[in-house]
Amino acid sequence: MRIACCLFVAMLSTAAPASAAGVLELGRDGKIRARDDRALPATTMKAPPHRVVAAAAKRTRQTVTSELERLRSAGAITPADYTARRAAYLDARRAARRLGSEMRAVVATLDGITARRRLTASRLPALWLTLERNVQWWSTGRTLSSGQRIEFEGSELVWQYYPGQGLQLQMLGNFGKLNGLWGARENGRLAFMLDELLPLAARRAGGLAWEYYFWFGGGAPPWVSGMAEGTAVQALARAAQRLRRQADVLPIAQRALAIFKRRTPTGVRMPSAHGDHYAIYSFAPRLRVLNGFIQSLIGLYDYARLAEEPQGTGLFEAAEPQARAETPLYDTGAWSLYSRGSATHESTLEYHDLLQGFLAGLCRRTTIDVYCTIAGHFAAYESEPPRVTVHPGRLRGGRYGRVRFDLSKISTVTLRITRGAHTVEARPFGAVGYGARSFGWAVPRRAGRYTVVLEARDLAGNVATDSATVRVLKPRRS
Repeated sequence: MRIACCLFVAMLSTAAPASAAGVLELGRDGKIRARDDRALPATTMKAPPHRVVAAAAKRTRQTVTSELERLRSAGAITPADYTARRAAYLDARRAARRLGSEMRAVVATLDGITARRRLTASRLPALWLTLERNVQWWSTGRTLSSGQRIEFEGSELVWQYYPGQGLQLQMLGNFGKLNGLWGARENGRLAFMLDELLPLAARRAGGLAWEYYFWFGGGAPPWVSGMAEGTAVQALARAAQRLRRQADVLPIAQRALAIFKRRTPTGVRMPSAHGDHYAIYSFAPRLRVLNGFIQSLIGLYDYARLAEEPQGTGLFEAAEPQARAETPLYDTGAWSLYSRGSATHESTLEYHDLLQGFLAGLCRRTTIDVYCTIAGHFAAYESEPPRVTVHPGRLRGGRYGRVRFDLSKISTVTLRITRGAHTVEARPFGAVGYGARSFGWAVPRRAGRYTVVLEARDLAGNVATDSATVRVLKPRRS
């Protein structure tokens, strides 16, 4: 399974984000303004474009209007709510004809959720708000770059543009912002945003969850993230204490623990050798992303401490031994891994820093040695140059051959091959991952000794160089 490796947070376990994030805000006057939101984490969650089509909905009897009728007949929504939702949906469908492909994709996503029998009463607020905000935005005619974040005047909620899917609620970004407002002690905005987020929780796994309603890495909506939910219960407990709203907020946070009890794909629990692993994506149980797992534990730890709630403590204790066993596996000896399991990738610099910060945060909370030690390793790796070793060899002239080299960590590699004072070939490779590697070479026909020089520059800017001699043999006679 190929999953986009870029997740979506800044240092959510700290008091406030280190820097402001740029957003576009659509004002009530219809004008768009660029501004910095100091409470919003700087990092985004990016996914490859996904084309959403409505074909699935046409093969079933479940349509949005028929499902709204069913919910009304079952007493799950009121007649007034039915009338308003139906009218808004039909208006959005009509608007999509003139607003273009992004708006059509948003409508098609809702149709697909309905066709998969996932349209429930508790999901209506988030889904219809998504329709409304997309109609508002695309009516401006303003195009967006991938990953651009959007806010609307009069609301604290954060939206993000996913090409081919329109504007979507980014729930980890939203709870990261709630944490940022808490850390900045902006209590008025904190209370306002809290009241916007609470109604967007959907019933799932016997409890509540803030779901994602767009396609991501092959996962069909709605899906959930252990990282996002851990951040949610952390932020809710912090807000409840600051605003003295324990009575109405903490019961909701407690219900949000449900996905940690249920196995994927309904929840995020994955029983493992040493305890539970909490999946970063409910649809990808075999993908192990350590930064997501560690942040989910930090969120549970903080929630349990602030709420004095034994369920949170139990969920933390059920998974912490597994995290303790997994953490060293992400240390390559020179850099960190972003993911293991169905896909193994080294971290980008951003995610290396993120993981180091999360491990340091868990170290401070628990004083467990492995988190402290690995966090120290990851910090040190940023000042250590890569180790690159070019292997000497022999290649036949006039043929295609390969030159082997070893690299200690992900780096941008540049090649130069010389024969005496003459440069035979020079080219960049771009980013190359760690381990035993090789590059292809159209070997010249001229026999002799060639010097192969590789320069490796790691993601933090440290540089190392190595060279070796490759002997080119005379071409064989045909």
